[in-house]
Amino acid sequence: MSVLNTINKSESKDTNKLSLNKLEGGKDFKITSNFKPSGDQPMAIKELCSGLNDQQKNQVLLGVTGSGKTFTMAKIIETLNRPAIILAPNKTLAAQLYGEMKSFFANNSVEYFVSYYDYYTPEAYVPRSDTYIEKESSINEQIDRMRHSATRSLLEKDDVIIVSSVSCIYGLGSAESYSKMTFTFIKNENYERENVIKGLIELQYKRNDQNFQRGTFRVRGENIEIFPSHLEDRAWKLSLDEGKLVSIKEFDPLTGDKTENLNIIKVYANSHYITPRPTVNQAIKQIREELRLTIDKFREENKLLEAQRIEERTRFDLEMIEATGSCSGIENYSRFLSGRNKGEPPPTLFEYLPDNALVFVDESHVTVPQLNGMYKGDYTRKKTLSDYGFRLPSCMDNRPLKFEEWDLMRPQTVFVSATPGPWEIEQTKGVFAEQIIRPTGLTDPEVEIRPAKNQVDDLLNECQGIIKKEQRVLVTTLTKKMAEDLTEYFDENGIKVRYMHSDIDTLERIEIIRDLRLGHFDVLVGINLLREGLDIPECSLVAILDADKEGFLRSETSLVQTIGRAARNVEGKVILYADKKTKSITKAIEETDRRRTKQQEYNKKNNISASSIKKEIGDILESVYEKDYLNTDKFTKPGHNLKKHMKALKKDMQSAADNLEFEKAAEIRDEIRKLEQSDMGLTVNSFTKNYKSKNAGRSTQGRAGTRAGKRYKKK
Repeated sequence: MSVLNTINKSESKDTNKLSLNKLEGGKDFKITSNFKPSGDQPMAIKELCSGLNDQQKNQVLLGVTGSGKTFTMAKIIETLNRPAIILAPNKTLAAQLYGEMKSFFANNSVEYFVSYYDYYTPEAYVPRSDTYIEKESSINEQIDRMRHSATRSLLEKDDVIIVSSVSCIYGLGSAESYSKMTFTFIKNENYERENVIKGLIELQYKRNDQNFQRGTFRVRGENIEIFPSHLEDRAWKLSLDEGKLVSIKEFDPLTGDKTENLNIIKVYANSHYITPRPTVNQAIKQIREELRLTIDKFREENKLLEAQRIEERTRFDLEMIEATGSCSGIENYSRFLSGRNKGEPPPTLFEYLPDNALVFVDESHVTVPQLNGMYKGDYTRKKTLSDYGFRLPSCMDNRPLKFEEWDLMRPQTVFVSATPGPWEIEQTKGVFAEQIIRPTGLTDPEVEIRPAKNQVDDLLNECQGIIKKEQRVLVTTLTKKMAEDLTEYFDENGIKVRYMHSDIDTLERIEIIRDLRLGHFDVLVGINLLREGLDIPECSLVAILDADKEGFLRSETSLVQTIGRAARNVEGKVILYADKKTKSITKAIEETDRRRTKQQEYNKKNNISASSIKKEIGDILESVYEKDYLNTDKFTKPGHNLKKHMKALKKDMQSAADNLEFEKAAEIRDEIRKLEQSDMGLTVNSFTKNYKSKNAGRSTQGRAGTRAGKRYKKK
């Protein structure tokens, strides 16, 4: 029998009841902000709340850029006092939403749940070249901690808001197992020291008396210190006296200073894939049986290599599971470990959500197709691994949810977008709440169509005029090559310009955007990255080249989203370079004019004078998962490599702690925290130096600028 089960059974009924109750109690959602709903917000909030109270499953909020959609979501949560999950299409937007929600709900639990991989290469096999690609990944400890914090909050609290990327539809440990595999400690109850140690090991905590870090515990006589998986800078100290728990203290694991006395704590597993031992033993039997059937099948088909391969790989995994309860790639056996039948949906974060939760799908025109496309790509990769003997067929049950499964599982949902997609419109029969009025009074930009014949030279002239006014320009092209060629041509004509496309990694994209806002260059050329979530108030011109090339990048949705990038500046203007007026152009202009007219009428009625949005430049790098890339002038010198600096500081802090110089270690720790929490971003000189080194010689490699420009001009 499990040690945890033994302890739970030994507790009194009152104690057990207490351990199952929510430890911190329920709170009401309360927005801590001076903002008040204005413009279209009061009507949108009223309509959406009414629909949710009437049990409508699907609603759409059509909200334009700068209209305060995030604040509207926050007011709905506060009004209905219901937990919520907000889905974002990528980590960058998720981090932005998390920061905003955290500021709105300072006294409630706002959690962040995204993929914890800094980089991830999935396991794969390419039959054509007989190439096996082993899974390779780097886990971000900070995000892993926040994922544990998110699931714990959902199980213990009522006032929870989860901001998540689409990774929430991927397999996660069973909510039932995760909630049961816990260790509740109550002051003045009796606990056997050895049972406590065994129980922590069962929860996959590692004993480490030297290097005390998250997910470990250490034993010092009758004192047991635990560093919980969901906490960053706090740990718990249990003091036993002849089997009685006399005190529970919360302390700083670095300095040892006590911060609080506690009466009850609940320790959750150090892994979401925790499984009770009886279930593991049952799973091993089922895995062996599937292995036997798979080997027989391969041999019948005369696939002897595949039979040998699957036998060796699976037997090694089974030996590891028997010995340690886990193995590399244990998620591939999730069907047996979770007790699910073949083809059943895997456990995901949605199983942790309470029944009364709300779902907000931000930028739904992008997020919904992402949710729809996750399963198919994953299935193809896993089937190839299974067919060639790298994994058992059951590995295909370790997968993201199918769209149909997500659709059935999700609670009441509000889809939020400036351009709702066809699926959302179909679900709501074209009825949605509008939020077109901007409280700032800013109108949608004027849209002008110009011939594409001389688009490059015409745009060059426009850019020179904008630069004189110390404003910025965004340019969208159709391909990466076009973006690079145009950048090269503008650079040779004296324009400070850079390009941004999918080959530029996420961190560098954020750095580039910040440099644009700081004025270190004036024109940014991109493809499809200049759409959702990119707010640059300094931008007064958006140019769309080859706007008449009908397709995904020049659809009505794409055009409306791109046009919205100029809606943060009072002088915002959009130029569409096109030789013909396509259906998408016509609809995009009509929708922009409709929104512009409505805003102008509102401004006139309320005597509002529009002004450009003022936004701190540091805000663009306000991101949870990129803290080690941020700095302040106080702690870093111009040109200093902050990542190396932070690494050196952490090493010094650890060294000081090992030498028992706790005051020095605490001082260094505080300095590290200030660096992590700063919203100043990279220093100008640091990034300029790094960027120049990365792009040195780019304009002199190969193509001449003149030829690059000619490729853009209409023949």
